[in-house]
Amino acid sequence: MIGRMLIVLLAAAAFGSALGVVYTQHESRKLFADLQGLQNSRDQLNVQWGQLQLEQSTWATHGRIDAIAREKLGMLIPPPAAVVLVRP
Repeated sequence: MIGRMLIVLLAAAAFGSALGVVYTQHESRKLFADLQGLQNSRDQLNVQWGQLQLEQSTWATHGRIDAIAREKLGMLIPPPAAVVLVRP
């Protein structure tokens, strides 16, 4: 009688352990798929960030700022006679 109870208990423990293994493998695969999706999103965001940095550097070039200052604001380089140096 004790032998049968021990066998049933060991069989239940083995079955429970097998279910635990199946569950953890399923969770591991699901989390790995989520990780791959997040890594793809990260890579896309890094590409977009690089493009935005390139665009920002293009908009901020000295030549472009100089052209906008001349065209829209009417700014010009003053003649040398109009330049006053102030020394401390």
